[in-house]
Amino acid sequence: MEHLLRATADAEARHFWFRGFRAFVTPLLREAARRRRGAATARILDCGCGTGANLALLNRFGRAFGFDLSPVGIRLGRQVGRTLLARASVAAAPFAGSTFDIVTSFDVLYALDEETERRAIAEMFRVLKAGGFAVVNVAAMEILRGDHSVLSHELRRYSRAGLRDRLAAAGFVIERITYTNLSLFPAMAVARALQRRRGLRSEGEAQQEITVPPAPVNALLTALLWAESVYLRWFTAPAGSSLLCLARKPEAAART
Repeated sequence: MEHLLRATADAEARHFWFRGFRAFVTPLLREAARRRRGAATARILDCGCGTGANLALLNRFGRAFGFDLSPVGIRLGRQVGRTLLARASVAAAPFAGSTFDIVTSFDVLYALDEETERRAIAEMFRVLKAGGFAVVNVAAMEILRGDHSVLSHELRRYSRAGLRDRLAAAGFVIERITYTNLSLFPAMAVARALQRRRGLRSEGEAQQEITVPPAPVNALLTALLWAESVYLRWFTAPAGSSLLCLARKPEAAART
């Protein structure tokens, strides 16, 4: 995981995938914050925050905190001035119940074994206030397993029904769920099929999967994903390399 965190820290500001991710997730965060406008300042928690890079985005919608189990991720985040970070497991969030208006989980759940994943989702539900929202992003579609799966320690890739069922089992009501990165899907499906055919690379070798491409290519792919993000404001994608979900803790949920 250290390989992934270091590679991510180098790429997350410029790489087209991260730019696309932010374009996809921003409308859901805006919707969640709008519907929690009764709070003077929304409290937001990023569960499994890595280096904490997404706190800059989350702070646009409230006051954001993050935690992660990796000491490398926390250290890298603090080195660049991110102070509201703590070290803890997503299966045991170090916060009281009913504390946050919005919780997020970005590309974390797929790297957890079944029991830890269940506990992580339960913890997200526990720390949310009644009526609060969870924004979850995970890797999608088993046919897209490839070299990046090694780098990110994927244990599973999700279907729409699979993610929906896991969140609903914890008590969440699903508000919106869609695949993303549909525009990259055809090329990605071919590339990853070829990767599986020749054998997946080791973790160190797979780091090239997150290398920022040449500027013209990076700009073109960024524009493509931005255009897709506009489409997804009104429509749902039938396929893609990620699943993005907005879920809600019911108002009637007991405080824990």
